[in-house]
Amino acid sequence: MKVLSIQSSVAYGHVGNSTAVFPLQRLGHEVWPVFTVHFSNHTGYGAWRGPMLAADDVRDVITGIEERGVLDQVDVVLSGYQGGEEIGDVILDAVARVKQANPAATYTCDPVMGNAKSGCFVNPAIPPLLRDRVVPAADLITPNQFELGFLTDTTPATLEETLASADLARAMGPSSVLVTSVEQPSAPEETIEMLAVTDDGAWLVRTPRLPIKANGSGDLTAALFTAHLRTTNDPAFALGATATAVLGVLQTTIDSGERELQIVAGQDAVARATSDFEVRQVR
Repeated sequence: MKVLSIQSSVAYGHVGNSTAVFPLQRLGHEVWPVFTVHFSNHTGYGAWRGPMLAADDVRDVITGIEERGVLDQVDVVLSGYQGGEEIGDVILDAVARVKQANPAATYTCDPVMGNAKSGCFVNPAIPPLLRDRVVPAADLITPNQFELGFLTDTTPATLEETLASADLARAMGPSSVLVTSVEQPSAPEETIEMLAVTDDGAWLVRTPRLPIKANGSGDLTAALFTAHLRTTNDPAFALGATATAVLGVLQTTIDSGERELQIVAGQDAVARATSDFEVRQVR
């Protein structure tokens, strides 16, 4: 599988393409990374250096790939955090060009906007852009529960409400939705769930809630679920394998005592591509 991944990059640590590329390669996939920024480190530190690339520069990189005559080889376009409206236009244009060259290609959008604890932390223009233009062009979206609520103008809390919100999101365009952090009141304490909803049904996986907040874990989740779903067309397997790999990397990070996600040290958890958790069909 070949993936055109249009995301941020950092020299130190792991977010965006600096999270997604190596795990996808470790699974045996070819990745063509296109950077939207190249920072010294992620912005969670409060200080960073490096450029946010101009939209025209990002577009030029994609055009250069197109000029090699290889866009028809792209199986998946993957995007994450979008720093500005102009980058959104570039991504949408890239998706259109890829799908023209290869109608079987799919687009995964991780609609990064914020979370329940922090609220929205992106440029105010980004959430409407994602809701109105980007998400309708996607085949798979990977919001957290908070982002799902914004996209659908709902406040999902229970499993039934989250399923209903996912269906509203699917009615916008994407055939598949992965809700990356389902926190329903009836779930046991110190657990967290992920929910996958496709045309074929809905599946839930419950994992321990580890004592860590690692920047880049959502980027890792989106990349791995996309890869497993695309290569197996099995949502239950993709959900379980993704949860297992992400938990393995997070536990490696905790054990290391480091702040940054330990992608390299935890690569065996990614490469195993098996599920250690029960995946329950809920519809």
